[in-house]
This record gives sequence, structure tokens and C-alpha cells, in this order.
Amino acid sequence: MTRILVVDDEPQIVRALRINLKARGYDVDTAQNGAAALHLAAHHHPDLVVLDLGLPDMEGTEVIGGLRGWTDVPIIVLSGRADSTDKVAALDAGADDYVTKPFGVDELLARIRAVTRRGRPSDEARPVVTIGTHTVDLAERSISGDVRLTPTEWQLLEHLLRHPGKLITQRELLQEVWGPQYRTETNYLRQYMARLRRKLEEDPARPRHLLTEPGMGYRFRP
Repeated sequence: MTRILVVDDEPQIVRALRINLKARGYDVDTAQNGAAALHLAAHHHPDLVVLDLGLPDMEGTEVIGGLRGWTDVPIIVLSGRADSTDKVAALDAGADDYVTKPFGVDELLARIRAVTRRGRPSDEARPVVTIGTHTVDLAERSISGDVRLTPTEWQLLEHLLRHPGKLITQRELLQEVWGPQYRTETNYLRQYMARLRRKLEEDPARPRHLLTEPGMGYRFRP
């Protein structure tokens, strides 16, 4: 059974999440501050963490850093901070996704399902991905429909496809594909994502799979 650690200092949110998650078969641990969260994580090894940023004893990004020192457990930030700076800071610290309060329980549950699917070895090993009418074979670096990609386009696409559903920050993509000296060249991403959409999306102006999260980054939606 999947064990989820909920970290939030708002009792009504903790109670609502505990009820909804347990009703769907999850085991739930809760913590109201960062120190308790790190202690519980170390002793109970959750399969996923839902984390608020505004904790009474430390910043949520510090909790993320503490967890990332020893585990790659998926972390979904659940926060009232809607500013893109806070979102990027959390994602750069190692969070896997970011949901803004107020939130819909159904949306949060969908994000939980997405990140837990990504954590399964069978998903990591699968090299074939479908985008609309195209089948992408990452191992063979081939795409059905006689689509041709440049080496840079392949690098960008592969990084997105190997993290389905995850929001990848602009900085991470630029560093992974072009190198650390290009971390501020966001125009590169806009140009190359536009090219990928023209080649792979049925309607490039209204993409369904290669999505932009304004001010933050990009996400591949299977």
C-alpha cells in the first residue's frame, strides 16, 4: 500500500487530505512542521510527500533539501504561494510538482497518481512513448511517420518524455540540453519547443502533450 506523508500546519487541510487519501486506499502519516516531517520520513520511508512551504519552524524548501540529501521520494508542494519565483525555487530544490492553494482534491489526486506512476521501475524502463499519432522509440531514437529531429531536439524531447507528467523548470532544461552557461537563455526553449510541436502535435497552436507552464517550465502530458 502506498504511504503518503502530509506536511502542513493547517489542521483542516490535514484532516481533509487524511480522509480523502485513506478513502482511496493510501496509508497516511501527518506532520505539522519541518522537523517532524524529516523525522517521520526517516523512520517510516513514505512513498510520496505532500508538503506545504510555509511551515512554522522552517521553509518547505529546507525540508525538500533535507529529504533530497538521502532519498528521491516524490514530493508534491501544496502551497498558497502562487508567485512563479516560489514555484521555481521549490522545483529547483527538488520538488516533483507544485499545486497552488486553494486546490481541488481531484486535481491533487491526479498529480499523486502521476508521480507515483513515474516512480515505478517498469515505467522508467519503458523506452516507447506515444505523442498523438506518433510513436517515439527513445532507445532507437526513431519516430513513426518519418519525423526527423536534430540532436538538440532529441535531447530536449527525451528529457521531457523520461519524466512524464513532471513540471521541468526552464533552468533545468537549459542546463541539461545546452549547458550551465545557457541557464538564462529562455528564448532557446521557446524556439525549440515550437519546432517540436510543429513536428509532433496535431495542432501546434493548441498542444495537448508538450505543454508550457508560463514562467516556470514545460511538462510532457502522456
